[in-house]
Amino acid sequence: MATPVRAVLFDLDGTLVDSAPDIAAAANRMLAQLEAPALAFDTIKAFIGNGVPTLVRRLLATSAIDQRDYPRALALFERHYDATNGVDSRVFPGVVEGLRALLDGGVTLACVTNKPHAAAAALLAKTGLGCYFCAVVGGDSAGVMKPHPAPLLLACRLTGVHCAESVLVGDSAVDVAAALAAPMQVYIVRYGYWGEGDPARLHDATLIDTLAQLPALLRAGTPV
Repeated sequence: MATPVRAVLFDLDGTLVDSAPDIAAAANRMLAQLEAPALAFDTIKAFIGNGVPTLVRRLLATSAIDQRDYPRALALFERHYDATNGVDSRVFPGVVEGLRALLDGGVTLACVTNKPHAAAAALLAKTGLGCYFCAVVGGDSAGVMKPHPAPLLLACRLTGVHCAESVLVGDSAVDVAAALAAPMQVYIVRYGYWGEGDPARLHDATLIDTLAQLPALLRAGTPV
């Protein structure tokens, strides 16, 4: 018999919220101050998911900017994202329905993201999603980011639920790798950013079209 799921951990960008427009706006404001041309939206979107430091380094590399400018670029991006965070971000369809149904079923919810904790908490508050989560683990909360399992393990400690009774819902191979290392079951939304990483890892997850599907799948004990 499958172990009942008592907690669900959610990635944020590309899973709960379409935050790419605000991230792209901050990135191009940063590049403008570095006297570099703006990058295409899809180029920036592909860099989302591995944390702000990696995002900024990829922006510099793509724009042929010396990596020695990284400290200044990081500070610029963080300042601009403080201003753009939540402005044009939108909650994906089915998210609120799924979260409400899980809570109604007695499941504990936490958010585990590579976005810095303060920015994640602000985005959750601005989109009205903060009330659904008992804990938020950011990219600066555990000392390492996903795909390392430490952020997931920290979330499990904060929720008081063992990994064997938890699942992760994300949108990329990074999430799959983190979940398998924890270890815990993993679901991947088809509409997410996916980004970089080994696409083959997605075969280790159950793909779903919307979070509204999740409660029924968990009740049915859908395997990874």
